[in-house]
Amino acid sequence: MSKALRVPKYRRHKPTGQAVVTLNGKDHYLGVWKTTASKAEYNRLIGEWLAAGRCLPATRGGTDLTVAELGAAYWNWATGYYRKDGQPTRSLDRVRLAVRLLRTKYGPTLAHDFGPLALQAIQRELAAGHRCRRYCNYLTDSIKRVFRWGASQELLPVTIYQALATVPGLRKGRSDAKEAKPVQPVAPDVVDATLPHLPAVVADMVRLHRLIGARPAEVCILRPCDLDTSGPVWTYRPESHKTENHGHQRVIMIGPKGQDVLRPYLLREKTSYCFVPAESERKRRWLLRENRQSPLKPFDLKRRPKRHPKRTAGDRYTPGSYRRAIERAVERINQERREDAHTARKAAGVKVEPALLPNWTPNQLRHATATDIRRQFGLEAVQVVLGHAHANVSEVYAERDLNLAAEIMRKIG
Repeated sequence: MSKALRVPKYRRHKPTGQAVVTLNGKDHYLGVWKTTASKAEYNRLIGEWLAAGRCLPATRGGTDLTVAELGAAYWNWATGYYRKDGQPTRSLDRVRLAVRLLRTKYGPTLAHDFGPLALQAIQRELAAGHRCRRYCNYLTDSIKRVFRWGASQELLPVTIYQALATVPGLRKGRSDAKEAKPVQPVAPDVVDATLPHLPAVVADMVRLHRLIGARPAEVCILRPCDLDTSGPVWTYRPESHKTENHGHQRVIMIGPKGQDVLRPYLLREKTSYCFVPAESERKRRWLLRENRQSPLKPFDLKRRPKRHPKRTAGDRYTPGSYRRAIERAVERINQERREDAHTARKAAGVKVEPALLPNWTPNQLRHATATDIRRQFGLEAVQVVLGHAHANVSEVYAERDLNLAAEIMRKIG
Protein backbone atom coordinates (compact mmCIF):
# COMPACT_ATOMS: atom_id res chain seq x y z
CA MET A 1 0.00 0.00 0.00
CA SER A 2 1.35 3.45 -0.90
CA LYS A 3 2.24 5.89 1.84
CA ALA A 4 -0.56 8.21 0.72
CA LEU A 5 -3.15 5.53 1.56
CA ARG A 6 -1.74 4.35 4.87
CA VAL A 7 -3.62 5.02 8.10
CA PRO A 8 -1.57 5.89 11.23
CA LYS A 9 -1.35 2.94 13.62
CA TYR A 10 -2.79 2.51 17.11
CA ARG A 11 0.41 2.28 19.24
CA ARG A 12 1.51 1.93 22.84
CA HIS A 13 3.34 4.78 24.55
CA LYS A 14 5.63 2.84 26.89
CA PRO A 15 6.54 5.61 29.39
CA THR A 16 2.89 6.31 30.24
CA GLY A 17 1.19 3.05 29.25
CA GLN A 18 -1.28 4.94 27.10
CA ALA A 19 -2.38 4.35 23.53
CA VAL A 20 -1.21 6.97 21.05
CA VAL A 21 -1.67 7.84 17.40
CA THR A 22 0.35 10.37 15.39
CA LEU A 23 -1.58 12.57 12.98
CA ASN A 24 0.27 15.09 10.84
CA GLY A 25 3.31 14.92 13.11
CA LYS A 26 1.39 15.44 16.38
CA ASP A 27 0.81 12.73 19.02
CA HIS A 28 -2.72 12.22 20.35
CA TYR A 29 -3.06 10.23 23.58
CA LEU A 30 -6.15 8.04 23.64
CA GLY A 31 -6.26 6.55 27.14
CA VAL A 32 -5.10 3.26 28.63
CA TRP A 33 -3.64 0.98 25.96
CA LYS A 34 -5.86 -1.84 24.64
CA THR A 35 -8.99 -0.62 26.37
CA THR A 36 -12.31 -0.29 24.57
CA ALA A 37 -12.42 3.45 25.32
CA SER A 38 -8.96 4.08 23.80
CA LYS A 39 -9.83 2.12 20.66
CA ALA A 40 -13.11 4.03 20.30
CA GLU A 41 -11.21 7.31 20.63
CA TYR A 42 -8.73 6.10 18.00
CA ASN A 43 -11.54 5.26 15.58
CA ARG A 44 -13.16 8.65 16.17
CA LEU A 45 -9.96 10.59 15.51
CA ILE A 46 -9.06 8.56 12.43
CA GLY A 47 -12.58 8.95 11.04
CA GLU A 48 -12.51 12.74 11.45
CA TRP A 49 -8.96 12.90 10.08
CA LEU A 50 -9.91 10.97 6.93
CA ALA A 51 -13.15 12.92 6.46
CA ALA A 52 -11.19 16.17 6.67
CA GLY A 53 -8.87 15.08 3.87
CA ARG A 54 -6.13 13.75 6.18
CA CYS A 55 -5.92 17.09 7.93
CA LEU A 56 -5.20 17.42 11.63
CA PRO A 57 -8.52 17.64 13.51
CA ALA A 58 -6.87 19.80 16.15
CA THR A 59 -6.77 22.70 13.67
CA ARG A 60 -10.55 23.15 13.88
CA GLY A 61 -11.49 26.75 14.31
CA GLY A 62 -8.90 27.86 11.75
CA THR A 63 -6.46 29.31 14.29
CA ASP A 64 -3.29 27.76 12.81
CA LEU A 65 -4.39 26.32 9.48
CA THR A 66 -2.76 27.97 6.46
CA VAL A 67 -4.36 28.41 3.06
CA ALA A 68 -1.85 25.96 1.57
CA GLU A 69 -2.73 23.30 4.17
CA LEU A 70 -6.44 23.82 3.57
CA GLY A 71 -5.91 23.47 -0.17
CA ALA A 72 -3.88 20.28 0.29
CA ALA A 73 -6.57 18.78 2.52
CA TYR A 74 -9.28 19.69 0.01
CA TRP A 75 -7.24 18.14 -2.81
CA ASN A 76 -6.86 14.86 -0.90
CA TRP A 77 -10.62 14.75 -0.44
CA ALA A 78 -11.42 15.77 -4.02
CA THR A 79 -9.24 13.07 -5.61
CA GLY A 80 -11.51 10.46 -4.07
CA TYR A 81 -14.78 12.33 -4.62
CA TYR A 82 -14.56 13.50 -8.22
CA ARG A 83 -14.46 10.07 -9.83
CA LYS A 84 -16.70 8.15 -12.18
CA ASP A 85 -16.17 4.48 -12.96
CA GLY A 86 -12.83 4.63 -11.17
CA GLN A 87 -11.51 7.46 -13.37
CA PRO A 88 -11.05 11.12 -12.36
CA THR A 89 -13.59 13.51 -13.86
CA ARG A 90 -12.93 16.85 -15.49
CA SER A 91 -14.04 18.57 -12.28
CA LEU A 92 -10.73 17.53 -10.77
CA ASP A 93 -8.95 19.81 -13.25
CA ARG A 94 -10.93 22.73 -11.86
CA VAL A 95 -9.93 21.74 -8.33
CA ARG A 96 -6.27 21.52 -9.34
CA LEU A 97 -6.31 25.03 -10.79
CA ALA A 98 -8.04 26.52 -7.75
CA VAL A 99 -5.72 24.85 -5.24
CA ARG A 100 -2.64 25.84 -7.24
CA LEU A 101 -3.83 29.44 -7.40
CA LEU A 102 -4.42 29.57 -3.64
CA ARG A 103 -1.06 28.00 -2.87
CA THR A 104 0.82 30.36 -5.19
CA LYS A 105 -0.83 33.60 -4.08
CA TYR A 106 -1.74 33.03 -0.42
CA GLY A 107 -0.10 29.75 0.63
CA PRO A 108 1.50 30.93 3.94
CA THR A 109 -1.54 33.06 4.91
CA LEU A 110 -3.68 31.75 7.76
CA ALA A 111 -7.02 30.49 6.46
CA HIS A 112 -9.02 32.67 8.83
CA ASP A 113 -7.21 35.75 7.42
CA PHE A 114 -8.30 35.00 3.83
CA GLY A 115 -11.26 37.28 3.28
CA PRO A 116 -13.34 38.89 0.50
CA LEU A 117 -10.63 41.42 -0.37
CA ALA A 118 -8.11 38.62 -0.98
CA LEU A 119 -10.59 36.83 -3.21
CA GLN A 120 -11.30 40.04 -5.13
CA ALA A 121 -7.55 40.54 -5.61
CA ILE A 122 -7.37 37.11 -7.25
CA GLN A 123 -10.37 38.03 -9.41
CA ARG A 124 -8.70 41.23 -10.61
CA GLU A 125 -5.45 39.44 -11.39
CA LEU A 126 -7.26 36.77 -13.39
CA ALA A 127 -9.18 39.40 -15.35
CA ALA A 128 -6.03 41.43 -16.02
CA GLY A 129 -4.41 38.33 -17.52
CA HIS A 130 -6.78 38.55 -20.53
CA ARG A 131 -8.72 35.46 -19.46
CA CYS A 132 -12.37 35.21 -20.36
CA ARG A 133 -14.93 36.31 -17.80
CA ARG A 134 -16.55 32.88 -17.57
CA TYR A 135 -13.20 31.27 -16.76
CA CYS A 136 -12.49 33.88 -14.04
CA ASN A 137 -15.86 33.22 -12.40
CA TYR A 138 -15.28 29.49 -12.77
CA LEU A 139 -12.07 29.65 -10.71
CA THR A 140 -13.57 32.09 -8.20
CA ASP A 141 -16.43 29.69 -7.47
CA SER A 142 -13.94 26.84 -7.13
CA ILE A 143 -12.01 28.78 -4.49
CA LYS A 144 -15.25 29.41 -2.60
CA ARG A 145 -15.91 25.65 -2.64
CA VAL A 146 -12.55 25.03 -0.97
CA PHE A 147 -13.52 27.20 1.98
CA ARG A 148 -17.08 25.85 2.06
CA TRP A 149 -15.68 22.35 2.37
CA GLY A 150 -13.28 23.51 5.09
CA ALA A 151 -16.22 24.93 7.07
CA SER A 152 -18.20 21.69 6.63
CA GLN A 153 -15.27 19.72 8.07
CA GLU A 154 -14.95 22.14 11.05
CA LEU A 155 -11.47 23.16 9.91
CA LEU A 156 -12.39 26.85 10.00
CA PRO A 157 -15.34 28.98 11.12
CA VAL A 158 -18.34 29.05 8.78
CA THR A 159 -18.25 32.85 8.89
CA ILE A 160 -15.16 32.80 6.65
CA TYR A 161 -17.04 31.04 3.86
CA GLN A 162 -20.10 33.24 4.40
CA ALA A 163 -17.91 36.31 3.93
CA LEU A 164 -16.38 34.91 0.72
CA ALA A 165 -19.87 34.08 -0.60
CA THR A 166 -20.65 37.82 -0.65
CA VAL A 167 -18.11 38.35 -3.46
CA PRO A 168 -20.09 38.46 -6.73
CA GLY A 169 -18.89 37.11 -10.02
CA LEU A 170 -17.54 39.41 -12.71
CA ARG A 171 -20.25 41.09 -14.78
CA LYS A 172 -20.20 41.62 -18.51
CA GLY A 173 -18.63 44.94 -19.47
CA ARG A 174 -17.67 45.78 -15.89
CA SER A 175 -14.22 44.23 -15.69
CA ASP A 176 -11.06 43.78 -17.74
CA ALA A 177 -11.95 40.16 -18.50
CA LYS A 178 -12.71 39.45 -22.14
CA GLU A 179 -15.93 37.81 -23.30
CA ALA A 180 -15.79 34.28 -24.73
CA LYS A 181 -17.62 33.70 -27.99
CA PRO A 182 -20.79 31.63 -27.53
CA VAL A 183 -20.93 28.21 -29.17
CA GLN A 184 -22.77 28.55 -32.48
CA PRO A 185 -24.34 25.78 -34.56
CA VAL A 186 -22.14 24.58 -37.41
CA ALA A 187 -23.50 25.18 -40.90
CA PRO A 188 -24.60 22.06 -42.84
CA ASP A 189 -22.41 22.93 -45.86
CA VAL A 190 -19.33 23.10 -43.60
CA VAL A 191 -20.07 19.61 -42.26
CA ASP A 192 -20.70 18.26 -45.76
CA ALA A 193 -17.38 19.68 -46.98
CA THR A 194 -15.52 18.10 -44.04
CA LEU A 195 -17.01 14.59 -44.26
CA PRO A 196 -14.99 13.33 -47.29
CA HIS A 197 -11.73 14.22 -45.56
CA LEU A 198 -12.54 12.43 -42.28
CA PRO A 199 -11.61 8.82 -41.49
CA ALA A 200 -14.51 6.52 -42.36
CA VAL A 201 -15.36 5.74 -38.74
CA VAL A 202 -15.25 9.38 -37.65
CA ALA A 203 -17.35 10.40 -40.65
CA ASP A 204 -20.06 7.95 -39.55
CA MET A 205 -19.84 9.35 -36.02
CA VAL A 206 -20.48 12.84 -37.42
CA ARG A 207 -23.40 11.62 -39.54
CA LEU A 208 -25.01 9.94 -36.54
CA HIS A 209 -24.22 12.85 -34.24
CA ARG A 210 -25.93 15.45 -36.42
CA LEU A 211 -29.05 13.25 -36.59
CA ILE A 212 -29.55 12.47 -32.88
CA GLY A 213 -28.14 15.63 -31.21
CA ALA A 214 -26.37 13.72 -28.43
CA ARG A 215 -23.42 14.93 -26.43
CA PRO A 216 -20.02 14.03 -27.96
CA ALA A 217 -19.22 11.67 -25.07
CA GLU A 218 -22.52 9.83 -25.59
CA VAL A 219 -21.65 9.16 -29.23
CA CYS A 220 -18.17 7.92 -28.29
CA ILE A 221 -19.36 5.36 -25.71
CA LEU A 222 -22.19 3.86 -27.78
CA ARG A 223 -22.32 0.03 -27.55
CA PRO A 224 -24.74 -2.52 -29.06
CA CYS A 225 -25.82 -3.64 -25.58
CA ASP A 226 -27.02 -0.09 -24.81
CA LEU A 227 -29.47 -0.14 -27.74
CA ASP A 228 -33.04 -1.37 -27.87
CA THR A 229 -33.69 -2.18 -31.54
CA SER A 230 -37.09 -3.85 -31.08
CA GLY A 231 -39.20 -0.90 -32.26
CA PRO A 232 -39.29 1.26 -35.38
CA VAL A 233 -37.37 3.92 -33.42
CA TRP A 234 -34.36 2.62 -31.53
CA THR A 235 -33.64 3.77 -27.98
CA TYR A 236 -30.13 4.31 -26.68
CA ARG A 237 -29.44 4.48 -22.95
CA PRO A 238 -25.78 5.48 -22.40
CA GLU A 239 -23.87 3.58 -19.74
CA SER A 240 -22.77 6.94 -18.35
CA HIS A 241 -23.86 10.52 -18.96
CA LYS A 242 -23.31 14.03 -17.69
CA THR A 243 -26.26 14.37 -15.30
CA GLU A 244 -26.46 10.88 -13.84
CA ASN A 245 -25.10 12.13 -10.52
CA HIS A 246 -28.29 14.23 -10.23
CA GLY A 247 -30.45 11.13 -10.65
CA HIS A 248 -31.52 11.99 -14.21
CA GLN A 249 -32.07 9.31 -16.83
CA ARG A 250 -30.89 9.73 -20.41
CA VAL A 251 -32.74 8.15 -23.31
CA ILE A 252 -31.72 8.98 -26.90
CA MET A 253 -34.00 8.15 -29.81
CA ILE A 254 -32.50 7.00 -33.11
CA GLY A 255 -34.65 7.18 -36.24
CA PRO A 256 -34.36 5.35 -39.57
CA LYS A 257 -31.55 7.56 -40.96
CA GLY A 258 -29.45 7.10 -37.84
CA GLN A 259 -30.17 3.38 -37.88
CA ASP A 260 -28.79 3.10 -41.42
CA VAL A 261 -25.55 4.75 -40.28
CA LEU A 262 -25.29 2.62 -37.15
CA ARG A 263 -26.34 -0.79 -38.46
CA PRO A 264 -22.89 -1.91 -39.80
CA TYR A 265 -21.34 -1.20 -36.39
CA LEU A 266 -23.67 -3.56 -34.54
CA LEU A 267 -22.00 -6.69 -35.97
CA ARG A 268 -19.62 -7.08 -33.05
CA GLU A 269 -19.52 -8.10 -29.40
CA LYS A 270 -22.45 -6.59 -27.53
CA THR A 271 -20.24 -4.98 -24.89
CA SER A 272 -17.62 -3.57 -27.27
CA TYR A 273 -17.78 0.03 -28.48
CA CYS A 274 -19.20 0.74 -31.91
CA PHE A 275 -16.69 3.38 -32.97
CA VAL A 276 -13.17 2.00 -32.43
CA PRO A 277 -10.03 4.01 -33.33
CA ALA A 278 -8.13 0.82 -34.22
CA GLU A 279 -10.64 0.07 -36.97
CA SER A 280 -10.35 3.61 -38.25
CA GLU A 281 -6.55 3.28 -38.33
CA ARG A 282 -6.73 0.00 -40.25
CA LYS A 283 -9.04 1.55 -42.83
CA ARG A 284 -6.74 4.56 -43.15
CA ARG A 285 -3.70 2.38 -43.76
CA TRP A 286 -5.63 0.27 -46.26
CA LEU A 287 -6.61 3.39 -48.22
CA LEU A 288 -3.01 4.58 -48.21
CA ARG A 289 -1.90 1.24 -49.59
CA GLU A 290 -4.63 1.22 -52.26
CA ASN A 291 -3.84 4.77 -53.36
CA ARG A 292 -0.10 4.27 -53.39
CA GLN A 293 1.48 5.62 -56.60
CA SER A 294 4.97 4.11 -56.40
CA PRO A 295 5.46 0.32 -56.46
CA LEU A 296 6.21 -1.55 -53.26
CA LYS A 297 9.87 -2.25 -52.63
CA PRO A 298 11.30 -5.32 -50.84
CA PHE A 299 12.13 -3.11 -47.87
CA ASP A 300 8.45 -2.06 -47.58
CA LEU A 301 7.33 -5.69 -47.54
CA LYS A 302 9.71 -6.54 -44.69
CA ARG A 303 8.65 -3.65 -42.49
CA ARG A 304 6.84 -4.69 -39.37
CA PRO A 305 5.01 -2.61 -36.78
CA LYS A 306 6.85 -1.72 -33.62
CA ARG A 307 6.51 -4.18 -30.76
CA HIS A 308 6.08 -1.49 -28.14
CA PRO A 309 4.86 1.72 -29.81
CA LYS A 310 4.61 4.83 -27.70
CA ARG A 311 1.03 5.44 -28.81
CA THR A 312 -1.61 2.86 -29.61
CA ALA A 313 -5.20 3.19 -30.74
CA GLY A 314 -7.68 2.86 -27.87
CA ASP A 315 -10.82 0.78 -27.64
CA ARG A 316 -13.03 3.83 -28.22
CA TYR A 317 -12.88 7.47 -29.20
CA THR A 318 -12.91 10.13 -26.52
CA PRO A 319 -14.46 13.59 -26.94
CA GLY A 320 -10.93 14.93 -27.26
CA SER A 321 -9.77 12.50 -29.96
CA TYR A 322 -13.09 12.94 -31.77
CA ARG A 323 -12.58 16.71 -31.80
CA ARG A 324 -8.95 16.44 -32.91
CA ALA A 325 -9.89 14.21 -35.85
CA ILE A 326 -12.25 16.93 -37.09
CA GLU A 327 -9.65 19.65 -36.53
CA ARG A 328 -7.07 17.75 -38.58
CA ALA A 329 -9.56 17.22 -41.41
CA VAL A 330 -10.43 20.94 -41.53
CA GLU A 331 -6.74 21.82 -41.52
CA ARG A 332 -6.09 19.45 -44.46
CA ILE A 333 -8.96 21.00 -46.43
CA ASN A 334 -7.73 24.53 -45.79
CA GLN A 335 -4.17 23.59 -46.70
CA GLU A 336 -5.36 22.17 -50.03
CA ARG A 337 -7.40 25.29 -50.70
CA ARG A 338 -4.43 27.52 -49.95
CA GLU A 339 -2.29 25.53 -52.37
CA ASP A 340 -4.99 25.70 -55.06
CA ALA A 341 -5.30 29.47 -54.58
CA HIS A 342 -1.52 29.82 -54.82
CA THR A 343 -1.47 27.81 -58.05
CA ALA A 344 -4.31 29.86 -59.52
CA ARG A 345 -2.57 33.08 -58.53
CA LYS A 346 0.62 32.03 -60.29
CA ALA A 347 -1.29 30.99 -63.42
CA ALA A 348 -3.57 34.03 -63.70
CA GLY A 349 -1.36 36.62 -62.07
CA VAL A 350 -4.31 37.76 -59.97
CA LYS A 351 -4.56 37.43 -56.22
CA VAL A 352 -7.08 34.74 -55.28
CA GLU A 353 -8.34 34.48 -51.71
CA PRO A 354 -8.95 30.85 -50.67
CA ALA A 355 -12.39 30.05 -49.23
CA LEU A 356 -11.26 28.52 -45.95
CA LEU A 357 -13.50 26.38 -43.77
CA PRO A 358 -14.04 27.60 -40.21
CA ASN A 359 -12.82 25.37 -37.42
CA TRP A 360 -15.69 23.57 -35.73
CA THR A 361 -16.16 21.08 -32.91
CA PRO A 362 -18.49 18.10 -32.31
CA ASN A 363 -20.49 20.06 -29.74
CA GLN A 364 -21.56 22.46 -32.49
CA LEU A 365 -23.38 19.54 -34.13
CA ARG A 366 -25.55 19.30 -31.00
CA HIS A 367 -26.31 23.02 -31.26
CA ALA A 368 -27.14 22.68 -34.96
CA THR A 369 -29.54 19.79 -34.30
CA ALA A 370 -31.20 21.73 -31.48
CA THR A 371 -31.68 24.75 -33.73
CA ASP A 372 -33.29 22.66 -36.48
CA ILE A 373 -35.61 20.94 -33.99
CA ARG A 374 -36.67 24.26 -32.47
CA ARG A 375 -37.44 25.68 -35.89
CA GLN A 376 -39.65 22.73 -36.81
CA PHE A 377 -41.14 21.50 -33.52
CA GLY A 378 -40.61 24.16 -30.85
CA LEU A 379 -38.53 24.57 -27.69
CA GLU A 380 -40.19 21.75 -25.73
CA ALA A 381 -39.10 19.27 -28.41
CA VAL A 382 -35.51 20.48 -27.99
CA GLN A 383 -35.71 19.88 -24.25
CA VAL A 384 -36.96 16.32 -24.74
CA VAL A 385 -34.51 15.32 -27.48
CA LEU A 386 -31.41 16.84 -25.89
CA GLY A 387 -32.29 15.56 -22.41
CA HIS A 388 -32.38 18.89 -20.58
CA ALA A 389 -34.08 19.09 -17.20
CA HIS A 390 -35.10 22.71 -17.76
CA ALA A 391 -36.21 24.59 -20.85
CA ASN A 392 -33.90 27.54 -20.15
CA VAL A 393 -30.93 25.23 -20.77
CA SER A 394 -32.41 24.26 -24.14
CA GLU A 395 -32.52 27.92 -25.14
CA VAL A 396 -28.73 28.03 -24.86
CA TYR A 397 -28.40 25.27 -27.45
CA ALA A 398 -31.22 26.20 -29.85
CA GLU A 399 -30.76 29.49 -31.69
CA ARG A 400 -33.84 31.65 -32.19
CA ASP A 401 -35.37 31.61 -35.65
CA LEU A 402 -34.82 35.23 -36.73
CA ASN A 403 -36.15 34.41 -40.20
CA LEU A 404 -39.55 33.85 -38.61
CA ALA A 405 -39.39 37.27 -36.97
CA ALA A 406 -38.38 38.84 -40.28
CA GLU A 407 -41.30 37.14 -42.07
CA ILE A 408 -43.77 38.38 -39.42
CA MET A 409 -42.51 41.94 -39.69
CA ARG A 410 -42.62 41.75 -43.49
CA LYS A 411 -46.34 41.03 -43.22
CA ILE A 412 -47.36 43.37 -40.39
CA GLY A 413 -44.59 45.97 -40.19
